[in-house]
Order: sequence, then C-alpha cells, then structure tokens
Amino acid sequence: MLSSKERWKTLTTLLMNRIEEQYRALLGTLLENSTEKSDRTGTGTLSVFGRQIRHQMKDGFPLLTTKRMAVKTMMTELKWFLKGDTNIKYLVDNKCNIWNGDAYKNYEKYAMDNSYGVDILSMDEFIEQIKTDDEFAKKWGELGPIYGKQWRSWSPVAGDINKGGKDQIKELIKNLKENPDSRRLMVSAWNVGELPEMTLPPCHYGFQVYTRLTTREEKIVNPGKYRAISLMWNQRSVDTFLGLPFNIASYAALLCLIAEEVNMVPDQLIGNLGDVHLYKNHIDQAREQLTREVYDLPAVEFSNVDLLDGEFDFEVKDYKYHPSIKAPLSN
Repeated sequence: MLSSKERWKTLTTLLMNRIEEQYRALLGTLLENSTEKSDRTGTGTLSVFGRQIRHQMKDGFPLLTTKRMAVKTMMTELKWFLKGDTNIKYLVDNKCNIWNGDAYKNYEKYAMDNSYGVDILSMDEFIEQIKTDDEFAKKWGELGPIYGKQWRSWSPVAGDINKGGKDQIKELIKNLKENPDSRRLMVSAWNVGELPEMTLPPCHYGFQVYTRLTTREEKIVNPGKYRAISLMWNQRSVDTFLGLPFNIASYAALLCLIAEEVNMVPDQLIGNLGDVHLYKNHIDQAREQLTREVYDLPAVEFSNVDLLDGEFDFEVKDYKYHPSIKAPLSN
C-alpha cells in the first residue's frame, strides 16, 4: 500500500512524463484491442490505425525510461540524415548498426540473383568489408535516395542520387528566419519519383514546424528568445516497440537543433501515426516493459550546433532508466 507521499510522487512523475504514458497506452492497445495483420517481413503484427502523441518539451527530453535507450546511436543516425548521406559507411564507422540489415538484404538479394561463382558474404563479413574496403562500401553500402537525400537534395525526377537538388533543411531555416508565421514550413521525404530506387521507402515521411510568440513568462525563463517552435512529424508505418521510441527522441532532438539554429524555444512535439503495429515476436518484450515503473524524464543539452553540416554535441543529464530489452529487428 503506497503512502500519501508515495502516491503524490508517482502522480507527479506521470504528469511530468506523459509521453511515456501515451506510449504505454499504445502498447496496451496493441496487446489487447488490435487487429492481426500480415506484413512484408513475414513476421506478423498486431495493428491499429491512426493515433497521435503529444509532448511538451518543457517537461523534459522524451527518452523512454522503462528501458534504456541507445542515445548515441539515435543521434548518429540523425547526423547522418542531416548530412544528406545515404550510405551506411558513416553509420558503421560510428558504431551505429540499425541500417545494416537493410543494406545486407539488398546485397544478398542481388548476389543471389546474379551468381558470381563465389560464396555470398555473411552479415559479419559484409560489415567488415564496408569498414575496410571503400569501393565495396560505395557500391554495397548505398541505400538509394532515402531520408538524407530527400532532406538535403530533393530531385523532382528519378536519377543519380549524387546530383544536386532542393535543400529542404536549408530552405526551412531560411524561411523560419524570414517568415516564421508561414504555413509552408515543411520537409518531405516521400518523393514519389524516387521511391522505386529506395532500399526502404520512408516510414516517417515528413514534418512541419510551427512558431508563435513567447509569453512573458517564457521570456523570463528564456531571455532573448521571442518565439517558440513546435514540430509535428507524420509516419505511415510505426514499429511501436523498437522504432517509435527512436522516432520520438530523434524528432525531439531535431526540434531542439532547429530551435538552436533560429534562436527559438522548443515547444510541442507531435507525432501523427498511421499503421501502428507490434510485431508478434515483440509481444513478450512489450508485456515486460509495461510492468516497469516510469521515471522522470532526463534533460539533453546541445552545443556546437551546425545544423547544415549535420554536426552537434550533446550531453544527457539525469537519465534514470531500466535495463534495455532485447528484441529482433524485422527487415
């Protein structure tokens, strides 16, 4: 039986960490009130359609606390996007392995369809070649015109992914500085003309930002910052156990970085979610996570931000978390 003080502390934590309660509610819905669906990976899912999550950035940085989040991995992927890179070489060199399976699957499929009379490399051998052989990495590490290419070099028609195009991030920053009330502050990764060339079409396919004048109270807390900025992202396909926690934290980081670049205060983070699903081989892990106590959210401080070069430093503070929960990634 909890004491009054313990109940109040628990309630305060939940109020401060509503994003995690929203996430847990999604897990609970998928476990108890969802539809079974097949999927391209052959794993099978429990699925619902059309959900939204919202978070006030003043309440803390939205890293889940009911399992340990690989923060450096997430930040490395975000830098990769912002650099406009589409080759896993940068990720592998920086110990970020979340796109390895997609690159290897592409290599394996091509190698099997076009027999060279040699053994196909194992996954470990493939990644070692990416690390040590630049020519091999250039050919087999390439994922096509995915996020980074679309963010930094959008082309209206299919073609050479290395050719120039519209730099949507640069344009976004310019418009935020010149016309912060615009309703066209958007970035899209869903380039229909280039979808066939992508190893994986974008799951989170676009985002929009919105600014407003800060209140008197906000100006006192954030002197010299006269606008607050919110970010809303749209996602067609949501791997709720493995992917969504990364997506939440990644777009929160992007919001903070954009805010730093244009001298604004991070405000609301909103996610519009389409096919929200739990892979069937994640069910036990989800149930385990739901048994865990929620902690207060941490803080993340960013420095040396150069958004257009995809460079920044970060420091995570007061991150209290439960151990990580292993689960297989479906490619």
